[in-house]
Amino acid sequence: MNTERGHKINQLLSSQPLGIVLASSWLGEQGYSLDLQKQYRKSKWFDSIGTGALIRHGDKVDYLGGIYALQTQLGLAVHPAAKTALSMQGKAQYLELATKSVQLFGGKEDNLPLWFKRWDWGVSVDCKLTSFLPPSLGLVEIEHKSFKVKVSSPARAVMECLYLAPKSQSLMEVYELMEGLNNLRPATVQTLLEACTSVKVKRLFLYLADKAGHEWLSYINLTKVDLGSGKRAIVNDGVYVSKYQITVPKALYSVNREATHE
Repeated sequence: MNTERGHKINQLLSSQPLGIVLASSWLGEQGYSLDLQKQYRKSKWFDSIGTGALIRHGDKVDYLGGIYALQTQLGLAVHPAAKTALSMQGKAQYLELATKSVQLFGGKEDNLPLWFKRWDWGVSVDCKLTSFLPPSLGLVEIEHKSFKVKVSSPARAVMECLYLAPKSQSLMEVYELMEGLNNLRPATVQTLLEACTSVKVKRLFLYLADKAGHEWLSYINLTKVDLGSGKRAIVNDGVYVSKYQITVPKALYSVNREATHE
């Protein structure tokens, strides 16, 4: 390898953290041509993990190393979300420690590259692409290994859980998660509620926060939140809650009723 190429590979290795994916298209934008990338693979500097993606030779890369590439190199809003994000921030302690599946959310216009979808990350990955919340709103940075990724803040994560409920997420479980969120910042919740386009999510979020007795709820200005009109049946054969005009599961409605005299 000549001096110039040697300098370029050293520059690349020293500038990028361990444990991440390097997207070929991004490398090309940084001056590393496809031909040069091919040379690096032949020289065992990098390994391919599918068309359009490389990792350092012998590096251990998990799905978050792939997320890093999606966020910082490809400009996607895809992020760990819902229960996965809560678990990463210690807000879902009762969930199983061994993560077997992860939940991602992304913007409606985001398009996951094939290398990310096809690579075996060692966990089952589900990604919802939706615009019910602005893609970059309510995210926080979490350190992982030697890099950082953006994940949903607790308030956004609960709203994402409610977006999945009740079809693929238990409402009772979301209530248990909500119970632990007694220190949410009202300003953050307010911004998310105002930006959210799902009436179902907003009504359920307020109902669960009310049921959990969170003090921060009293600081939310509901006159600025569009809660829609008419009744919403979240489940069939449930109990109607007139305050929020929603029908919820009987088991959820019954929780804490004797203690709180609802």
